[in-house]
Parts: sequence; C-alpha cells; structure tokens
Amino acid sequence: MRSLVLFILSAAAAFAASSPFDGRWDITIAGDSAHASWLGLEGVGTPAAKGTFVSDYWGDLNKIDEISVEGDRLTFGFRHKDGGRGIHDIYSARIERGKLIGTSSREGSADKSSHWTGVRAPVIPDKDDGSWREGKPIAIFDTKTTSGWRSLTPDKPFGWTVENGILKSAGGASNLISEQKFWNYKLHVEFRLAKESNSGLGLRARYEVQILDDYGRPPNTHGNGALYSRILPSENASKPAGEWQTYDIRLVGRQVTVVLNGKKVIDKGEIEGLTAIASDANEGHPGPLILQGDHGPVEFRAIVLTPLVK
Repeated sequence: MRSLVLFILSAAAAFAASSPFDGRWDITIAGDSAHASWLGLEGVGTPAAKGTFVSDYWGDLNKIDEISVEGDRLTFGFRHKDGGRGIHDIYSARIERGKLIGTSSREGSADKSSHWTGVRAPVIPDKDDGSWREGKPIAIFDTKTTSGWRSLTPDKPFGWTVENGILKSAGGASNLISEQKFWNYKLHVEFRLAKESNSGLGLRARYEVQILDDYGRPPNTHGNGALYSRILPSENASKPAGEWQTYDIRLVGRQVTVVLNGKKVIDKGEIEGLTAIASDANEGHPGPLILQGDHGPVEFRAIVLTPLVK
C-alpha cells in the first residue's frame, strides 16, 4: 500500500511539474530592429495550457488559440480574420542552452518563415518605494530641431517637423526613438491630437503609454492613459481633440504611475511585459524613449525626462 501511495504522489508531482517552456519570454526577431515580441506560457504539456503573446495581430496582447508539445518542440498558433479571410499563424520553438529558438509562418503563405530568439524575462527588483531621488532634468526635445532623435522605421517617410517650438507628425510618419537610453525616471510630456488620432509613448522602448483621442468614452486598456493592452486606467481623464494635454509618468523597475491631465489614472501598476510598441527586448537594461508617429497626426511641445537615482 505504501508503495502505491508513493507512486501516486510521484505521478501527481510529475504531472504538476512546470514545463521548461512555462514562464515569460522576451523575444528578439531576426532582421527586425524595429519590433520585439513577448510570450507568456502556463501549464504547457497539460490540458490546462494557456498563453499570451505580443503581438501576432492588431498590435495587441493576443490570447494563444492552440498550444502543443511534441518531443522537445513547442508549437502554438493563432486563428483570426483579416478582411473576412481566415488566417492561421503558426509558431514553433525548442529550447537550446536556455533560450527559445523559434520560427513563425502563416499557413498557405509563400513567404519565408521568420526566425526569433526568446530569453527569460528578468526579475527587476527596483520598486517605487520612496527611496529614489530626482537627478538633473533632461529636455529631450530642444523645441528647435529633432536633434537627439532618429527614425526607428527608416522605410517610412520621416514625417516630423518642428514649427514654433512644436514637434509635429502629420501621421503615417516614422516612429522616433531617442539616442539616449534611460532606466528609472519621471517623464513630463505635453501633447495635442487631431480628431480621431492615435499615438503613444514607448517607455524604455518597451512599454507603451497610449495617446488617443477618446474624450468622453469609458476607460479601456487601449485608451488614453492606459499601459497599452495591459493596465486599465482608473478613469478617462482625456481632453477633447485639439486641446493640449499633459502626461506625468513615473517608471521604476516594472512599476508605472501615470498622471493624465492632473489625474492619477495608474498608481504603481505592475508591468508584466512588453507591449506592441517594443523595439528593444532587453528588459533588464536601460532603453530609449519612442514617440509613435506611424498612426495619426500628433504634436508635442515639451518632453522632459528626470532620471531617478539612489
């Protein structure tokens, strides 16, 4: 009887054991310096397997539709529609020396598979616990030129101009990325949107605080003030299109506080991982700031970053 009990307990423990694929993965895509991805997996190899991915379609935190393991190979996929046409995207990977080495392809497509590498997302111990002091403020936008910024997507028209102290994108432009990189900081930004326009701020080139003309709408994870697709703002504090608005943001480790137009809409929210704006998957290192210009028209007149240091 004792041997039978031990066998049952051992079998149960083996079934419950975590798969080597489980966890959070930061993904670098071969040949694509403008985009990074993120993968979260739980219960791989069991009937309860589930996961999320940034981003297969629509720039979102996508729920994985299918997950399987055969031998040492993980396969997961997404089924969605584009213009009424059914799409099936398939990702496959195995672990080599602690890294996920993978490919992605679209069923029925003649396009070549893309290649990617995932590393385990780091634990970031920094907390916004009152122990951080302010360093010297840095005016990242000098109000005269685009000095200190470069195009993140050079295949697109640059599309940015400076007029009367205002940095302007007419829409459909390149995303801008700062030459400097930063770790923990507070950020003050003043912006103005055209009607129905859309932009964003990429913190450390990884986490997007959304900029959207959504005045009067209910708050949601894709709305103004949200940590895009991840953290819901407590209220919609947006102003109407055409009015100047302000962001005051604190980023310490994985904790983000967002004040929109003087109202705190996220208070030390925990950032689980990358959002779709990400170009830099190295979460444990300082990263630049991104201004999203590839959507609609947007203007900035102040971008001041103050490092937070011990």
